[in-house]
Amino acid sequence: MNSALDTLRQLFSKYPDYPVIVAYSGGADSQVLLDLVCQTLTEENQTTNVEVEHKTSTRDLLVCHIHHGLSANADSWQAFAERECERRGVALKVVKVKLATESGESIEALARDARYQALTAASKKPALVLTGHHIDDQLETMLLALKRGSGVKGLGAMASESDLAQHKLCRPLISVSRSDIETYAANQHLDWVTDESNADTRYDRNFLRNDIIPSIAARWPAFSQAAARSAELCQQNQQLVEALAEQDLSNLVADSTQIQPRRANAKTGLNIETGLPIDKLAKLSQVRFNNLIRHFIASRVSLSQSSLTVKMPSQAQLNQLYQQLGVADDKVPEIKLGNIWARRFQGQLFFTKAFTDISDFSANISIESLNEGCQVVELPDGLGKLVFSAVLNKGQGALVMSLPKSVTNLAIKFSHTNPKILPDYRNHSRSMKKVLQELNIPTWQRKRLPFIYAYHDANEGVNREASEPALVGIPNYFVCQPFLPKEQASEDTLFTVEWHNSP
Repeated sequence: MNSALDTLRQLFSKYPDYPVIVAYSGGADSQVLLDLVCQTLTEENQTTNVEVEHKTSTRDLLVCHIHHGLSANADSWQAFAERECERRGVALKVVKVKLATESGESIEALARDARYQALTAASKKPALVLTGHHIDDQLETMLLALKRGSGVKGLGAMASESDLAQHKLCRPLISVSRSDIETYAANQHLDWVTDESNADTRYDRNFLRNDIIPSIAARWPAFSQAAARSAELCQQNQQLVEALAEQDLSNLVADSTQIQPRRANAKTGLNIETGLPIDKLAKLSQVRFNNLIRHFIASRVSLSQSSLTVKMPSQAQLNQLYQQLGVADDKVPEIKLGNIWARRFQGQLFFTKAFTDISDFSANISIESLNEGCQVVELPDGLGKLVFSAVLNKGQGALVMSLPKSVTNLAIKFSHTNPKILPDYRNHSRSMKKVLQELNIPTWQRKRLPFIYAYHDANEGVNREASEPALVGIPNYFVCQPFLPKEQASEDTLFTVEWHNSP
């Protein structure tokens, strides 16, 4: 275990102020990892105490145990983790997760994603996240990538050090074999738990571990070490591939523009997006195009408002996207790539999450409640919230809306019938469709705008047309002129609406 201890010493020296989080299942791998971490921290503390009087600890240690709830023994594994951490005097965090088995994803993939999400959330500040992956795990991962037809990124399997959100994900045992780990555990009289599902060869990784790799090792004893070298070479090649993609991306982004509302005082509540210029993309070879898109998605695209990770597009999906680059500018094809969408607008290519249909959403606010103070409406699908605030005079706020006495309530919807409207900044009416176009709002975001409608009291003597719901405006964009404050309308209700979009 000297190599693993040396790796830990180097990591602790490289990241002196980082707390340590150990991913701990209670199995032999994580048990040995925890033992080595405790040894290294003891060494570090002793060295620090010599140098700094009265200082007893250099960094925090947190053991993180993920309770998947998949096994009847899960509770006993948690109890084992609690006993071990109490014996060692280290902090333990148990995270119980519920896997979305109805999603169609494999149990293995769901459990892995849940573990990494839990480890990411274990500390708000940057930390060293340590896992017990070893060289046999590396071979299994590489063979699974080969089965999927992966490129150099997938065949690179698991790096010894990588980023996990704000953390550093490190695998100190990645060069150590499973047999050496178990031998060390036995010699040190360490106890560990055994997951009975490891014998279930219905799972691909277990099939490789139990049925395939032993035969390979019997024929070629050094196969795991050779495969690990190949994985490292693939990781190095991937770095070159990413450097080329970043170079291509820099050239593209220098020519790209950010979507901005054409109206100077409009502050969008939707996330501003930067696109890639299609004319420049079309000049790339398909190989460089595919490489750039994969890199862009991996490094720039995230599924905010979602716990899902971005999935890489298939070769067939990338080929389809490349072929669509040549369609006419007035066409707006949308192509599914993994679990995101590629969309076109004004000669640029954008990537977004898959949006939920929110056309049936409706929320109501009574004028009485509006007069009583601030009202908040939570919007669906991660679109944030609307904050309605009554104002005392028309000078408060950039876009003050005025409601006549006949209006009894407001409704917030995400649908419209393309009426002719007269926004406050225009001299003539235009259809809603044309107004949204001139405001430079991307086509896919036009169905995600909260329209505010006013409902009149039918008993107030208004005509039939006035009794129909009337568009008041779109928060942060415009107010329809009939609802602008009027000098002589002292009984009108004045209010502002702010659209706060969640990050």
